[in-house]
Amino acid sequence: MRVAYFECFSGISGDMILGALLHSGISEDLLQRTVAALNIGAELRVSRVDRSGISATRIDVLVDGKSAEPQYEPAQSHNHHHSHANDHHHHDAGHSHASSNGEHHEHTHEHPHSRSLSVIREIISKAQLPQAARQTAIRAFELLGEAEAGIHNVPIESIHFHEVGAVDAIVDIVCAAVGCHALGVDEFICSPLNVGGGTVKCAHGEFPVPAPATLALLKGAPVYSSGVKAELVTPTGAALIRALDCRFSAFPAMNVESIGYGAGSRNPDGHANVLRISIGELMDVAQPTDTEGGHEEVTVLETTIDDLSPQVMGYVTERLLAEGALEVFIVPAQMKKNRPGSLLTVLCQETKAADMRAILFRETSTIGIRMRRERRDCLERTLVPTVTQWGLVRVKESRLNGTITNFAPEYEDCRCIAEVNSVPLKQVQQESIAAYLAQKQPSPSSDAAADKKLASTKSHVA
Repeated sequence: MRVAYFECFSGISGDMILGALLHSGISEDLLQRTVAALNIGAELRVSRVDRSGISATRIDVLVDGKSAEPQYEPAQSHNHHHSHANDHHHHDAGHSHASSNGEHHEHTHEHPHSRSLSVIREIISKAQLPQAARQTAIRAFELLGEAEAGIHNVPIESIHFHEVGAVDAIVDIVCAAVGCHALGVDEFICSPLNVGGGTVKCAHGEFPVPAPATLALLKGAPVYSSGVKAELVTPTGAALIRALDCRFSAFPAMNVESIGYGAGSRNPDGHANVLRISIGELMDVAQPTDTEGGHEEVTVLETTIDDLSPQVMGYVTERLLAEGALEVFIVPAQMKKNRPGSLLTVLCQETKAADMRAILFRETSTIGIRMRRERRDCLERTLVPTVTQWGLVRVKESRLNGTITNFAPEYEDCRCIAEVNSVPLKQVQQESIAAYLAQKQPSPSSDAAADKKLASTKSHVA
């Protein structure tokens, strides 16, 4: 299973996610086209910066050539207000309060330059975006709105995003959604979140970090404070973590393929204000996959079925693979009474056999399953990260006695790139192969060294 792991030792925000995605290999052109598709007068400025000795990618959202980041007052020693380490947005919301006579009065902040959730939802819906990324972006804004509405006890449509802050938030959230889906991972995992400390200036005064909306979004998530006096997790960052359905964990056992560092806007002394993303394949520590070649023992489960809908059969196949089956395949079979049926075969590790059997009995109409152990001979397999014009594609190499016998780009990587960039799948596959072959070619310097060594050998023999 391919995963992306967010390390939030310095918190998380929308711009930090974007920087980390670009640094890890996501195409800048993809994000620039995404911003243009939103048609809200914004653009991205990309730069490389240093954060406590770590080289990271910094993303700024510009409107009319000026930064769209909300400006905050600098920290003052006498009032304990701390400027924020990362880009973020605290949104105006309707609120109610009790007057001296006990009556409740509703107040909504209707700014001439503000956008409601429905307006933002419409902007995202009209933009030409991959459907999955669009859904994630809209969900992130809905989560933000729900958090603010719950805090102020008002309808969600009473929440308004100030014009400049809204542009910054729309770009951060939509581009992060597009970039995350372009990774082609099966799951997003997040470390415990360092929320920071001190106070944050909200619409009606100062409030302890984390801000109310941020804390509402982080219900059930593992959080802590390292003592840094700054707001490290922003509402936008928290909403994206939730919209991506992140699972929380310590660093998982994985084969890391690419790494990215995204920078926050501030550069405090002694504190690397970056978000790190690691992308790669999860490792099954209990039962590692045989990538070194040779042979292994597998469990084979078989059943013949003649009374199950093809739709259910397809669903069962997906379930089996998702639960850890090595192979699942179906072939036509002639059943008793001349009825056409299907032979469903599942290959799995012995430790997974009970789970596979339970799925077959629960999800299909079978009343009997055959099981046996078989030897499976395997070639050595290696995933080679290959850089294309659209981003990274993994090419699987198969080797026999150290010699490459087969290679092919991973289908899911190519499919994801084709969908995100609106290019033919076959073109992505062909260019991935070409990039892989070019990557395998020896460099000119190594060719020259080989020629020099050969000439020296001939001279010595002469």
